[in-house]
Amino acid sequence: MKILMDERGKKYLMKEDREFQSDLGIIKKEQMERATIGDTIITHLNKEFKVIKPTVNDFIDLMDRRCSILVQKDIGTVLAHTGLGAGDRVIDAGTGAGAIALNFGNVVGSEGKVFTYEIREDSASVAQKNIDDFGIKNIQVKNQDIKEGIDESEIDLIFLDLPKPYEIFEDVYKTLRLGGWLAVYAPYIDQAEVAYRVAKKLGFKDLDILETLERGLEVRQQGTRPKTRMVGHTGYLVFARKL
Repeated sequence: MKILMDERGKKYLMKEDREFQSDLGIIKKEQMERATIGDTIITHLNKEFKVIKPTVNDFIDLMDRRCSILVQKDIGTVLAHTGLGAGDRVIDAGTGAGAIALNFGNVVGSEGKVFTYEIREDSASVAQKNIDDFGIKNIQVKNQDIKEGIDESEIDLIFLDLPKPYEIFEDVYKTLRLGGWLAVYAPYIDQAEVAYRVAKKLGFKDLDILETLERGLEVRQQGTRPKTRMVGHTGYLVFARKL
């Protein structure tokens, strides 16, 4: 997979089997077919496009969504807090467009595996296409309700983005390997609180509820200061470990 980046920094998914058109000009099909990563392509308007290898974040920015997705600050917190690594096995429920499943697959690598459950057929189809387009082979999309049963066992991380995730915590506990993590995304504090209490009652350890806020800095000639706008509340993350 390759992407194009124009002089403004705007990125485009690169489709090599067709001519590319934008307000900065046309790139012929023959140019697209010959292009390799690191090349610079010139349009008929003499504008430059760079051919680059996309990261998972580049791809997620450009992929078909049709729904809201978890933002990088929350995904990063899940990866860092649980210590997910190469070769791990992950279950993700509430696939949506597949953003966090793609991150999981990218981290666990070719020897790991991600099983992502999505109850809606249309969302599962979108996620499957996105995963195929990114070219990752270690993610299995399952168009089924995880509340009807979990097929896998000895899982390192189970991530739930569901309205009432605590309803399946007993199954989650049985499915996790010893030392495995449960992570829950909850937009509202009520959901997070109930998830925490249920997990504690079932014997989970290392319980925590986190909220990550992201504020950038702006560098100006007159000085450097926090940006007025920030990525504030998106959701709460509940963590619990089987020990």
